[in-house]
Amino acid sequence: MGRAKRQPKVRQINPTFYVFCEGETEKEYINYLRSRYRIPIEIKSKISGSKISQRFVSGYLSDKIFTKNDKVFLFYDEDVSEIIDKLKSIKDSNLLLTNPCIELWFILHKQDLRKRVSSEDCVRLLKTHWKDYKKSLLTDKQKNELDNGRNIAIDRAKELKQNTNPSTNVYEFIEELEEIVKQKSTKT
Repeated sequence: MGRAKRQPKVRQINPTFYVFCEGETEKEYINYLRSRYRIPIEIKSKISGSKISQRFVSGYLSDKIFTKNDKVFLFYDEDVSEIIDKLKSIKDSNLLLTNPCIELWFILHKQDLRKRVSSEDCVRLLKTHWKDYKKSLLTDKQKNELDNGRNIAIDRAKELKQNTNPSTNVYEFIEELEEIVKQKSTKT
């Protein structure tokens, strides 16, 4: 009797998430997530105000090899209403919006917040938890607290009404990353 031929393993290619973000703080947070989840996340950052558009995103992606599992995310604060209309017009993208700012998402890792706040209020409140907080910089201690408080922040964010102040759907990105990690671990 002959030997059965061995079937080659089909290699699963990780999706690439192209994250266009508003500023340095969002970029720093995405870099942290990339290192935590260890899947390829390409970042295009420092797209301020009116520069984000369908043409800009399409131009950036034009020389990329884009697979069916790759996704585009637009990671912005909702404190500038004019930009939201532009973001919504960009086809085949996923909006990650925080109202009023990214610091709200960080605060939800430490405490519940349901009252209307300004961006300045969020930074001030975050500094009551992280005395050494500086925009565009996350210390190892802060990253550890973001990791440890992730599930409670997700629960708190889900209780907020999207597109109101305060609100965030950054948790959708986290859940997407965790689903990929889960799929990878069940295949090995």
